[in-house]
Amino acid sequence: MESGATELGPGIGGRKGWVKQRLTLGKRDVLETNYESLRLLNVERNGNIVYTYKDGKGNVVFGLYDCQTRQNEHLYTFEKDLHVISCSVNSERTLLAASLVQSTKERRRNELQPGSKCLTLLVEISPINGVKVLKAVDSCVWVQFLYPHDASHRLPQSHLLLVSEEKYIEQFHIQVIQEDGNRVVIKNSGHLPRDRIAEDFVWAQWDMREQRLYYIDMKKSRTILKCIQFNADESFTLMFETALDIPLSSSEFKLVNFGCGYQEEEEKLSKHLTLYVFTSHTGSLCVCYSQKFDSWEQMTYSVFYFHAGYRKTFTVAPGSGGSQVTKDITFLNLDFYVAVYLPGHFFHLLNIQHPDLICHSLFLTAPGGLPAGLREDGCAALSAGLWPGAAGPGGPGEDTRSQTSCIIQWISENFSTCHSFDLIQEFIIASSYWSVCPETRNMDVLLQYSSVLTWNKEIPGITLVTEEIPLPLMKVRSLQGYWEKLNSNLEHVKYAMPPSRYTNGVVWREWHNLVSEEEAGKRRSTAYMRNILHNAVKVISDVEARHLEPRLTPVLQEEDPHQRLLMGLMVSELKDHLLRHLQGVKKKIIEQMAVDYTSKLLHLICCILETSWRKHNLDSWALRLDGRGSAAEFAVFHLMTRILEATSSLFLPLPPGFHTLHTILGVHCLPLHSLLHYIDNGVLFLTETAVTRLLKDLDNTEKNEKLKFSIIVRLPPLIGRKIYRLWDHPVSSIIISRNHVTRMLKNYKKQPWTSVINKSSLSIDFLPLNYLIEILTRLESSTQALNDLEGHDNVDAEFVEEAALKHTTVLLGL
Repeated sequence: MESGATELGPGIGGRKGWVKQRLTLGKRDVLETNYESLRLLNVERNGNIVYTYKDGKGNVVFGLYDCQTRQNEHLYTFEKDLHVISCSVNSERTLLAASLVQSTKERRRNELQPGSKCLTLLVEISPINGVKVLKAVDSCVWVQFLYPHDASHRLPQSHLLLVSEEKYIEQFHIQVIQEDGNRVVIKNSGHLPRDRIAEDFVWAQWDMREQRLYYIDMKKSRTILKCIQFNADESFTLMFETALDIPLSSSEFKLVNFGCGYQEEEEKLSKHLTLYVFTSHTGSLCVCYSQKFDSWEQMTYSVFYFHAGYRKTFTVAPGSGGSQVTKDITFLNLDFYVAVYLPGHFFHLLNIQHPDLICHSLFLTAPGGLPAGLREDGCAALSAGLWPGAAGPGGPGEDTRSQTSCIIQWISENFSTCHSFDLIQEFIIASSYWSVCPETRNMDVLLQYSSVLTWNKEIPGITLVTEEIPLPLMKVRSLQGYWEKLNSNLEHVKYAMPPSRYTNGVVWREWHNLVSEEEAGKRRSTAYMRNILHNAVKVISDVEARHLEPRLTPVLQEEDPHQRLLMGLMVSELKDHLLRHLQGVKKKIIEQMAVDYTSKLLHLICCILETSWRKHNLDSWALRLDGRGSAAEFAVFHLMTRILEATSSLFLPLPPGFHTLHTILGVHCLPLHSLLHYIDNGVLFLTETAVTRLLKDLDNTEKNEKLKFSIIVRLPPLIGRKIYRLWDHPVSSIIISRNHVTRMLKNYKKQPWTSVINKSSLSIDFLPLNYLIEILTRLESSTQALNDLEGHDNVDAEFVEEAALKHTTVLLGL
């Protein structure tokens, strides 16, 4: 093991009492360490933890835990009984900044000797060398080193923020040089350049990850929130300022995220103010605020959605049942969500990307407080599950697939229990949206991200007031990254740009027109249809590529021209929609986004089917039409009906073969009257494949004949002309004959006959039939009639006559 490093022992995790443990800390010997004195002081941008404890002699020892190597490293030891207010280490680990106060015992010992209460020191620790006093004052001071945005990029000098209780913030610029080999010392330590960053502030928050400083100053009794960005080129910029309508006084003083200081000094910070600034990479800017409660019967907290232009104020009754409130409200930043948490009483999860949709938030409470199983640990786990970052940076990783499988499993078991909205519909729409959302910003105004866009129901136990607020004033014109996204969100609010979200309504109308034209024998241009069908081929190929395991359900195994037409049209319309609104994005990228969105939608439907199929242990034998349907088959049929309901209202395509499978399960599971009711009301769609299976697999028993007849009389004309001749049965002949007569007489005009009907040529002396057959014979002999018959069933007047006689014989019981 390297000198100056040790593995993190179990005592570091919070064990109390005297714990003997061997620590190799530089040249120090084995120490008996009191772990009750162990305190975490700071977490730096790279994740390293700075901590302190007292050794057996009462000396204050500074250590660093490296989160990459999982090793501890000794930094420095003060051989005095001191208390640490604040501490920070620069990224190169060459400098340690610490702010310390004397212990109560030392103060009593030196109370007759005048001196400064707080010392802010800058220590050379590579190796341990000189100590420079930065401040020696009677007020408390907090310190924080800036870190480079790119960990591999070393800054030519270190920069240290110094925050004073006297309400000013300074930045020290510290240049170091190497002497005598690897010895690092401060250059010109007697005069360190500094900048005054802010003064007369009452609240400040440090954003460690993004290297931003938020602070509030009071000007002419106005509360102004400002933000300073520390840049990669070592400069700093005032990014915005905005009015904040909250009751503050100039006597307030509160710091957030400046480490974990000494308790006696921390108590000087305002306990009447809980305020946090939260941001996300989507360009959101939220301020969460709560005052100290005068009464525990009602608690009020506010969230300022500056990126949306309004503020929401919530009032919550924590509940009764003898559960006393002993803690303050906690705010947590979960990227796309903000969590408001009062331990043991309520947990409120707020969607900050779409704050206008109250249904996309979550409020958990119960009479007398949250259930025992849903307190600190349960709420933390729930938050982690809803945090998009928890699944990794994106892409079809194993964690993402596992999460999706768990969600699908839960939906397939609970889709009948949710009555406020359609679980399947919401899952399909939201997941399809997220499949293309990372490609570009502001997709929420171009694509539907939820099936529940209007939901104004009240949430029991909470009241809400919404108010418009002034937008932040951006101080910089040339913006990049997060600031560009925030500015874009503000522009949308400022100019009240209405969302141009894509819907499939246009696709549905065009699809209906194409299907009608096909049934009427009309055709669109070849190039237009070829492009649409080519889109469908790319979608089907992408769906197949997404499924890594052998498919259990018999979908994607037939042409299903109507569904292919619908998905091809959807890709075409979605591509045109995105091209109109996404300026500067390459056409090929947009085309792929349209394919990805559509294929993701179909893939999710297939996954839901696969999950249910696997759960009920169904196999291809389920497609047999003989016998009665099992409970498992009926469960799958019911799920497919709910999927159809979810997609139909949004005009979404289904995987080719879905309607065939759904219909066959319906024939297997439903009594005839229910089956026909489902068909007549558009729940079941009769496909050529399904009806062909029905006619071929079922024999002609009386029951099956009744079923077949009930089905074929409901067939669309285009499919019917192909299907009727597959069933060798008088009923089929009658239908074919009727259709033939209808087509032949469609444009018939009665004309005077030039000859009398030759009765001797007819076998039956029945004038109406004879007259009809004579007309059909003459029409069939004409050239025009032959053209009309092209592509239709190969029937003639003789076939019609025979079918009519057989049908009459049956009706008369002869």
